[in-house]
Amino acid sequence: MQRRTKIVATLGPATESLEAIEGLVRAGVDVVRLNFSHGAAEEHMARAERVRQMAARHGRFVAILADLQGPKIRIARFAEGKVLLHKGQRFVLDALLDKQGGGVEAVGIDYEALISDSRLGDILLLDDGRVEMQVVEVQSNRLICEVLVGGPLSNNKGINRKGGGLSASALTAKDREDILTAARMQVDYLAVSFPRDAADMHLARQLLHEAGGEAGLIAKIERAETVADRAVLDGIIEASEGVMVARGDLGVEIGDAELVAVQKLIIDRTRTLNRVVITATQMMETMITQSMPTRAEVFDVANAVLDGTDAVMLSAETAAGAYPIQTVEAMVRIIVGAERHPQAQRSKHRMDEVFQRIDETIALSAMYAANHLDGVKAIISLTETGDTPRLMSRIRSHLPIYACSGNLRTQRRVALFRGVQTLPFSTDEMPLDEVNQRAVEALLQRGVVSHGDCVLITRGDHAHDQGGTNTLRIVRVGEVIR
Repeated sequence: MQRRTKIVATLGPATESLEAIEGLVRAGVDVVRLNFSHGAAEEHMARAERVRQMAARHGRFVAILADLQGPKIRIARFAEGKVLLHKGQRFVLDALLDKQGGGVEAVGIDYEALISDSRLGDILLLDDGRVEMQVVEVQSNRLICEVLVGGPLSNNKGINRKGGGLSASALTAKDREDILTAARMQVDYLAVSFPRDAADMHLARQLLHEAGGEAGLIAKIERAETVADRAVLDGIIEASEGVMVARGDLGVEIGDAELVAVQKLIIDRTRTLNRVVITATQMMETMITQSMPTRAEVFDVANAVLDGTDAVMLSAETAAGAYPIQTVEAMVRIIVGAERHPQAQRSKHRMDEVFQRIDETIALSAMYAANHLDGVKAIISLTETGDTPRLMSRIRSHLPIYACSGNLRTQRRVALFRGVQTLPFSTDEMPLDEVNQRAVEALLQRGVVSHGDCVLITRGDHAHDQGGTNTLRIVRVGEVIR
């Protein structure tokens, strides 16, 4: 059984070398994430080049995702590196305090607008919620807080407000510089951290295009306010090529008890709006130090697959973990196991809707036919941009979708789409009446289909037309096809 759900792996010190990157490619990674929160531009460029080199060596198409740091709101540093806070004690967040001089009573902050953003009674969550405190007094430059949940607190830990609502802009000065780097690298996807609304995504797209980049935008859903209002969430989704369920900061802001339902909502809305979705954060966390996942992690990954996510993501597990290759291999096994479940293979998605676009109608009709006609073994989408296979991949199926394209950017970009495989296929020197026949022969040569199998083919009347898919054919392998 061919795996449909894709795997995103973050590169870092544990996967720096050519050998490690080759191991990830061979293990089945479909997208690599470059975390711009760490490392210099030159390091990311070198990693991207190694990925492309190893993918080409092994005949794979691996997309590159650059992930912007965004406005991470943090405390400053402690003179002794760490303090231990106790429940009930007073602790001050001080915008004027020496950024290196924090102690057990106070620490500086790097986002001074936190003072004006805060109100009496606000709950602040530090270090991903491990330390919790309530604002009991707001002064001109300081927040006086009472510790509700104590524990160790060390340098530069993040601050979230329960319920969200902090005013920090999604794109910092660093992010704007990193967009220039991403454009130079010609990454396939660019992830925007902490977008507040669709306008943040439109601005990121404008900056990327001005820099000469053509990456698809991935909105990281991390703020509580973006999931509290359906219109805001849908606006962000529609302004992007895809979204990431960034469960770390999102979970801190809305609470873990709400996170399961919100994850399912985001995946459902993203698929309904014809975008792609990545589920991320702590999916195989124990494999940073252990060679096997826990059963809870197995269920977490499997449930995301059954929810319909396009991809599951690894962060520190592959960036800094002791078992990066084994983690990917374990994730492959879990995905394949989950995809055997009937829920992952059949769909009633959008059965009662009216469509406005011809290519969307053809794409979804093809998936309905493929899922209900006995003998179909594969779906071929002749595509210039990858839009038609993306639309197809919104429908659950057990059948492989082959994106036949001669466009290298498209060949890499479809690596993120659930159930879609790249088939390099150029029609530039090919008579139009031979295109269908040769596409089927390409699958036959790969051993994907056999004589007598049925194959569905979608295409447009003219090669290289964007959004021009208007034809669906069902053909039988071994017969003359026109």
